[in-house]
Amino acid sequence: MSETEAYLERPAARPVRWTGLHGAREDLRSGVLTVLVLALAGLPVGLLWLWLAPRASFRVTATGVEPIGATPSSELFMADDGVYLLVLAGLGLLAGLAVWLLRRHRGVVVLVALAAGMIAAALVAWQLGQLLAPGPSHAELADVGGAVTTGLHLGATAAVAVGPFAAVLVYLVASTLTSRDDLGRADRDGEPAPALASEEQPAG
Repeated sequence: MSETEAYLERPAARPVRWTGLHGAREDLRSGVLTVLVLALAGLPVGLLWLWLAPRASFRVTATGVEPIGATPSSELFMADDGVYLLVLAGLGLLAGLAVWLLRRHRGVVVLVALAAGMIAAALVAWQLGQLLAPGPSHAELADVGGAVTTGLHLGATAAVAVGPFAAVLVYLVASTLTSRDDLGRADRDGEPAPALASEEQPAG
């Protein structure tokens, strides 16, 4: 048999399929769900901030307002930011760990969704807390003899970034503790992609 005939009788090469985006659709769906769940988590976080943040009560007089009971310290007005920061940091730590445990969808898509979801949670908690505790109105401050309570206010808006930072930090630390390039994804534990698995069957 000549070299030309041998070359013509060689089996055709199987097409190469790139599987780099294998599971990308599932990852995107999981990322969207992560953002929505974390955004909803901002509701109880906002209520927790409202419950834990200290507030002061004042009596309206003809000359202004007077504190009811002990005179509130200057730290009281900074405590709102501190409580908000701690509550959001706690949510971020829990969210980062929970998302990492989603073994099937580990990767960049879910990491970005984690950061976006925590930003949404921080904004929802911030707005909800201030909505439920807006502080005294002008009419209430004009009502001599009435009592008013300080509202909930976030002075340092940079505190919104604490939750996303804590969540991403936990996720990245967990990723450095695994020695596998695929982050130990459940759908990539050494198993071939479905398209390639069918092509490796021997011809009959």
